[in-house]
Parts: sequence; structure tokens; C-alpha cells
Amino acid sequence: MDFVDQHQFSPNYTFMFQFEKKFQHSYTKEWMQRYWHTSFYAVAIYMMVIFGGQAYMSNRPAFKLRRLLTLWNTSLALFSIIGTLRTLPELLHVLGRFGFYHSVCHPSFIEVVKPSGFWTWMFTLSKVPELGDTVFIVLRKQNLIFLHWYHHITVLLFTWFTYSEYTAPARWFVDMNYLVHSLMYSYYALRSLGFRIPKQMAMAITTSQIVQMIIGAYVTWYAYHRKSKGDACNITQATATLGLIMYLSYFALFAQFFYSSYFSPSGKKALRSTTAAQATGAVSNGAQTKRKTKDAVAAGKETKVE
Repeated sequence: MDFVDQHQFSPNYTFMFQFEKKFQHSYTKEWMQRYWHTSFYAVAIYMMVIFGGQAYMSNRPAFKLRRLLTLWNTSLALFSIIGTLRTLPELLHVLGRFGFYHSVCHPSFIEVVKPSGFWTWMFTLSKVPELGDTVFIVLRKQNLIFLHWYHHITVLLFTWFTYSEYTAPARWFVDMNYLVHSLMYSYYALRSLGFRIPKQMAMAITTSQIVQMIIGAYVTWYAYHRKSKGDACNITQATATLGLIMYLSYFALFAQFFYSSYFSPSGKKALRSTTAAQATGAVSNGAQTKRKTKDAVAAGKETKVE
């Protein structure tokens, strides 16, 4: 799709890493076309580990893992912050110069702009190691709810399935997810270090996740709507259908989680009966901490749904 000269697609990056300069989107596209199905193997192993792990831990004491958890959250926070800094400028540049239609329908963020292309590739691959979030939940004997593992599985399968198509709305998916993860993992890194953070911050993070799902559903619909009208837009019917189902299901689950955590009678009672730090540990990421565990905050107990 040659809308304009390619050099106009890229923002003015003041610095480019050598590995960004060497990024070749044709190679990563070919690799994913050949190996995307391995994501199903990762999901199968993930399911066996988490549910087998729960059975194994049922009669054993929970691990604290505070230092390891702090390292984990800090690493993912830094990764997400860097990803945001390398991809968001491209989205803002495209919006300002070429408009919303281009941002949703043209995959220049992969095909032309090397920094955002590289970090989109890293985003796709990162969905495998991020499954480790659930391992912490299992080993620390937290309450693993459907939203958490459903989200991990479907995001992994969807990102790996659609990468080789260069799905244009993925520009929005990637940037939003990096940004939300920057906040979320930073929050959990501070929590695992023992900092007390007001529950309003947890509510804000959950709200940002819900907004992410609304925007994700809209840009997916918009992209396919433009294509169905005959406009050039890089999205397939299968991807649009799967994307809408995925984002709408996330919206429903996150909204229900938000309500049950903050506005239902049981949720309000739980918040009143705990300290502010304990309350924040029970929200934002889809698996509530066990209320009877007194040292949940000190151990950095929380769970994650991205």
C-alpha cells in the first residue's frame, strides 16, 4: 500500500539501537508463518503446568518468592516501558501526519519503521514468557480465576496467528498493551517491594485495561468496516472476527471483575476489612489474593491479567 513515500512514515528517532537497524520484517514474517502453530504447544504445556501445579501444591505450603517476584515484575516493567517508548512515537506520528485511517489500516509500523517493527516482534514473542505470571500464582497458592488464564492463552494464540498477516490494527493493540503493562508491572514491582499504594491506583489500572478493550474492539471493527467498503486495509475477515470476539469477551470479563472487586457488597466489605495495601493486592489483574493470608502484602502477593 504505497500511500506516500516510505521515509515519511517514520518519526524522528534520536537514536536507534543496532539490533533495531538490523530488523528485517520479511524474515520474522516467514519465521512466524512457519512456526506460529507452536503457540498451541506452549498453551498445552501451560495448561498442564498450572493445573497440575495446583494439584501438586494443594497439600503443600505456599512459596513466598518475594525477591524473585520483584525481579520478575521489574524486568517486565522495564521491558514494557522500553517497548512503549519505541512504538508509541510511531503511532502518534502516523495519527498526526496521516490520520486515523492510516493508523488502523496501513502496516507501516512493521514494514517500514524498524524500531516499532522490532518491538512489535518482541511483543509477539513476549507472550510466551509472560505465561510465567501464572506460575507465581500457583506456587504462592493464590486464587487463579478464569479471566487470568483465559486472557494469557487467547492473547498468545491471537498475536502469533495474526503476526504474519501484518494485521494493521495491531499497531494499536501493541502500543496500548505496552503502555498498560508499563503501569501495571511497575505497580506490582512496587507492591512486591512492600510499598503501600492507594487502592485508587489499582482501580485506575483496571479502568485502563477496560478502556484498552473498548478501543481494541473499535479499531478492529473500523478496519474491517473500511475494507468491506472497498478501501485498502490490511486485515482479514478471520482476524477481524476473532479480534472482536476476543476484545468483547475481555471487556465483559474485566467489567465484571471491576464491579465485583469495587462495587459489589462483598467487594466493598473486603476492601473495608483490609489495609489499603492489602486491598490493592486483590485487584487489577484478575486473580484475587486470599484474604486470610496476613503476609500477602509483605510477600508481594498479586496476580496478573494483561
